[in-house]
Amino acid sequence: MIGRLNHVAIAVPDLSSGINTYASILGAKVSEPQELPEHGVTVVFVELPNTKIELLEVLGEGSPIAPFMERNPSGGIHHICYEVDDIIASRDKLKAQGARVLGDGEPKTGAHGKPVLFLHPKDFCGTLVELEQV
Repeated sequence: MIGRLNHVAIAVPDLSSGINTYASILGAKVSEPQELPEHGVTVVFVELPNTKIELLEVLGEGSPIAPFMERNPSGGIHHICYEVDDIIASRDKLKAQGARVLGDGEPKTGAHGKPVLFLHPKDFCGTLVELEQV
């Protein structure tokens, strides 16, 4: 069902510092910051030859990553994202097998303009999983 790894998301307390780390220190190509108010985050993508790293920063009150940042003030790996061909079929199969889809269970538009869903970390070895339809 899952395809390639789309990205690993790292929550950061300061996006500018994270950009500096990846662009200046590690020499990576980093996208321009993109505010996603519907997701409560500002993101950039670090382009790697085989995948991407997504750096996330809290945007506004009620950001879903705010509790994570409170528990991890220095930041850390927040989630991993896998590609799927059909997000609805994947969601339905996972739910039938007992997996919990977060939120209202309906896909939302992600940073790449494609449908995404998040799966409960307790169902996936303690890791928050994002599915993105490609």
